[in-house]
Amino acid sequence: MTAARQVFRAERAFVAGAFRPAAVVVEDGRIADVLDADAPAPAAETVVVPDDAVLLPGLVDSHVHVNDPGRTEWEGFGSATAAAAAGGVTTIVDMPLNSLPPTTTADALAVKRAVAAPAARVDVGFWGGAVPENLGRLAPLHAAGVYGFKCFLAPSGVDEFGHLDAAGLDAAAAEVARLGSRLIVHAEDPGLLHGGGALGRGYDAFLRSRPPASEAAAVTAVVEAARRHGARVHVLHLSDAGSLPVIRAARADGVDLTVETCPHYLTITAEEVPDGASEFKCCPPIRDAANRDLLWEGLLDGTVDAVVSDHSPSTVERKRAGDGDFGLAWGGISGLQVGLSAVWTEARARGVALETVLPWFTTGPAGVAGLDGPGRIAPGAPAHLAVFGVDDPFVVDAAALLHRNPITAYDGRALRGRVRATWLRGRQVYAVDGAGTGVVDGDPAGRLLAAPTEVPA
Repeated sequence: MTAARQVFRAERAFVAGAFRPAAVVVEDGRIADVLDADAPAPAAETVVVPDDAVLLPGLVDSHVHVNDPGRTEWEGFGSATAAAAAGGVTTIVDMPLNSLPPTTTADALAVKRAVAAPAARVDVGFWGGAVPENLGRLAPLHAAGVYGFKCFLAPSGVDEFGHLDAAGLDAAAAEVARLGSRLIVHAEDPGLLHGGGALGRGYDAFLRSRPPASEAAAVTAVVEAARRHGARVHVLHLSDAGSLPVIRAARADGVDLTVETCPHYLTITAEEVPDGASEFKCCPPIRDAANRDLLWEGLLDGTVDAVVSDHSPSTVERKRAGDGDFGLAWGGISGLQVGLSAVWTEARARGVALETVLPWFTTGPAGVAGLDGPGRIAPGAPAHLAVFGVDDPFVVDAAALLHRNPITAYDGRALRGRVRATWLRGRQVYAVDGAGTGVVDGDPAGRLLAAPTEVPA
């Protein structure tokens, strides 16, 4: 149960882009007021944030593959949202693949919502998919409340979610522009990818098979399609820093373009990936240290809008397929629970302040998806909150993480900064106990979100 009125008191609360002492007043699951820390407040249940921790808005992750229904042995709404809560994430937006059926029709969305409703421990929204079979018929999904439409420009890895060629990209951009929606794009040009089978256990061969030129060409194609149709577009999981000048120029020309990157591109480098360590495989790939430095520059100058997990899990067997052959293993990083900790650890080493990092995990991804409310400590916002121990050290143990399969590229990494507790609409849904073990609290209380949409006549 949640008290009707609560007060969260913290010497450091992240409010309006900065840390300040605050008393956050919560009534019936929403933030009613943000007062000075020592201001009197109505009688209420009080949560006092320790001085060695900070109070954050619940994080937003607009790029999560839950794979449910249909591939629930890879992940599920219960396990994914438990991991989200443990990472301070209180709102996710689910990708339209790798579930069965994929979210490419309104009926498939209804199936997915029915599975998610009783299991979600945080709030969940949904992306739709744009595939060759449903182009020209996206309006029903739009009307059903998806936050936009994902497409691939190269094979997705699953047969039921086909990729778009140049004409398909153009048609999708035109259609989402008419609907007033957004197109989110996995941007790799298949004509510049190499190798479709076994590549061996060495990471270098895999890296060469997906060169930066493939991303650069696809990003350019996305920009030009958006420019032609006045479409709102978003580039997913940017790994190629060489594409940043094209993105900057497009924005200067008024193209409605947002961009995300991921913790693994900001914290791991190609040079450190061991032979056969296919838990590091993702598409596009983790690139070299010099590229990583340039991605950080893109974040710090505002070219990149958001940092999201691209949590793309599978079974251990699929990740280890081919005995660690990078061409045969499933591509995807499982990192939903540790994203903020990983990036904050790297940011500290670079002298980047926490208040600079936090918008990348809150208002940035909320803006990408068009979510109004989550990611802020402000009157009227849902009381999604997290306590973050800024200096708390821990070593990632894949077996102790709450996503379904115990494999992750972060296994064994020493991090600083850990989520100690998470609240959803004022209800505590996660806490670290006295033994340092994370515990998910209570029955699932997440809500299913839908974009407020109108279908043009």
